[in-house]
This record gives sequence, structure tokens and C-alpha cells, in this order.
Amino acid sequence: MSAAVLAAPGSAQAMAQGYARLVRRRILILVIAALCLLLSIAVDLSVGSSAFGLRELLAAVFAPDTVSVETAIIVRDLRLPYALMAVLIGAALSLAGAEMQTILNNPLASPFTLGVSSAASLGAALAFVLGVGIPGIPGDWLVSANTFVFAFASVLLLQAVARARPAGRQVLVLFGIAMVFTFNALVALLQYVASPEALQQLVFWSMGSLARASWPKLQVLAVVIACVLPFSLRAAWQLNVLRLGEERAISFGVDLGRLRLMSLLRVSLLAATAVAFTGTIGFVGLVGPHIARMLVGEDHRFFLPGSALIGALVMSLASIASKTLVPGTLLPVGIVTALVGVPLFVWLIFKGGPKP
Repeated sequence: MSAAVLAAPGSAQAMAQGYARLVRRRILILVIAALCLLLSIAVDLSVGSSAFGLRELLAAVFAPDTVSVETAIIVRDLRLPYALMAVLIGAALSLAGAEMQTILNNPLASPFTLGVSSAASLGAALAFVLGVGIPGIPGDWLVSANTFVFAFASVLLLQAVARARPAGRQVLVLFGIAMVFTFNALVALLQYVASPEALQQLVFWSMGSLARASWPKLQVLAVVIACVLPFSLRAAWQLNVLRLGEERAISFGVDLGRLRLMSLLRVSLLAATAVAFTGTIGFVGLVGPHIARMLVGEDHRFFLPGSALIGALVMSLASIASKTLVPGTLLPVGIVTALVGVPLFVWLIFKGGPKP
């Protein structure tokens, strides 16, 4: 058989070559996204009331003994945790959103679709208004612990209901909506009886802020992402098959109940940890996966890490904007993501609509 026949369009060799080019293109996009993220982190570190050059910033991060004590404190203890928290929060929420959109087959799904955010707000409200929390937890961690426990418990409750009445994703969505209204009503009741100081704290927390970033919280969030991401990538093939439809996935031997259970556990861990440390930050978990899907396609081997990178980049850019939109004021990053996310989502709709 001649080489011309082997290389003919539609032949196995031509298809293999085309697939290899597609894989290389997607890897290149991921590398470019990672480089853009590094650049955004550098800009985020340089933005502030004290101006530092790139060489001084690098020295403060990697060789703090070579710069002044003041510079080292500003960069390493204030700006670096803030910048890295934005990156990790964006990666966690966007990765959770990518899995949520797949298992629910809903382009409007996000980590907060099933009541995770509302449950977290109830946990925070109990801590702020009534001082109720887990016994033995230090005061600095009371709100974070409450929000994590309530957010994680909401997903476990949701999964228990789905198992008790197996009817696919419809039960998950409907019961999740019911939990949203229930938790919001309880939060409103606590706001009604709250003191002015507690109410102010709760409202500020609900806006979403990176100001509470610290190295211990960064370590916890980094460990959660590092533990969850490998399991998400391991499930990439099953998630790819699920995109073909539930019936087709079952015919391929995919255990849909187990796949949804494990995905919901991963989503709950990521979303609950993120909300526990920063409050409610919307749109990143919704828009990030759509941008990643436009860039690298539906293959979850690239879509999942792409979503994490894009979400981290979006949050890093939002962190920069929160410092620069109003000079001399640090805006809650949740406000910035909403202001930027709405026009971006509208643009996606007019471009052809977010792909399911």
C-alpha cells in the first residue's frame, strides 16, 4: 500500500496525526494559560500603595534576607497570601463548576447550584449572630469551620435524598433548589434578630473577600485541591462518556450512581473549603468552565485542568481589579467577579450560548 493511500484523508494514519495535532494544540493552550497566570500573579504582587520592581519582588519572595524587613513583610505576609488565595479559590471553584456542569448536564450549573452557598451562609450566620459553632474550634477559625461543615453536610444530605429516591439528576436539582430557599429563609431570620455589628460582619462576609487570606488557610486549600484533582482526572474518561448521554454511559458500564456520588463529594470539598475561607464568590465557577470549554473542548483530560487554570486566572485578574478600580480602597473580590462575570456571561450567550 502506497504512502499516499496511508496518508489519505479518513485513513487511520491521517486520523492519528490529526488527533496528535489536536492534543498538542490543547497542551499548548494549557501552557499559555499557565504562563498568563504567572504573569497575573506578578502583577498582583506589584499592585498596592507601595511600589516594587520585579527584581525586588522576586528577591522578597525567594530571598527575603536580601531586602528590607518592611519589604519582606509587605510582600510575603500581606500580598503573597492574598494573591495565592485568589489563584487557589479560582481553581477550586472553576474545577468544581466543571464537574457540576457535567454530572448535571446543565450549562448553568455552578458549585452553588445545589445550595452549597446557602448552607455555608447559614453556618456563617450562626457563628456571627449566635456564636454557635463546633466546640473546641479557635475563635479565628469558628466561621470557617461552620461554613465548611454546613456546606459539606448539604451535599451529603442531597446525595442521601438522591439515593433514597433514585431518579437521576432531576431529583438533585429540585431538592437543591428547595434547600436554597430553606437556607436563605433561615439566614434572613437570623439577620432579622442580629445586632448591628453582627449583621455588618455577615453582610461583608457574604460579599466574598480575600482579606482573610493567611498561610495556614492557604495550606489547607492547597492540600484539598491537590487531593481532589487526581481523582477528578482519573474520572475524566467516565465524565467524557457521560457527556454522550446517561443511556450510552450505562451501556459502556459506567456506574452513574457512584460517579455522581464521587463527583458531588469532590465538588462539595472544593466549594465548601473555598467558601469557608473567602465567603461567597460567584460567577467564577460558572464562567471559568465555559471559557475552558471554548479553548480546549469537551475532553475532560484537558477540560478539567483547563477549567482550574482559567478559574485561577480570572480570580487573579479580579484580585488586581479589586485593588485598582477604586484608588485607595480594597473592594471585596466577590463584587468584582460579579461585575466582570455578568458582561462576560452575556457575551458568551450572544456568541452562541454556553454549550451544555
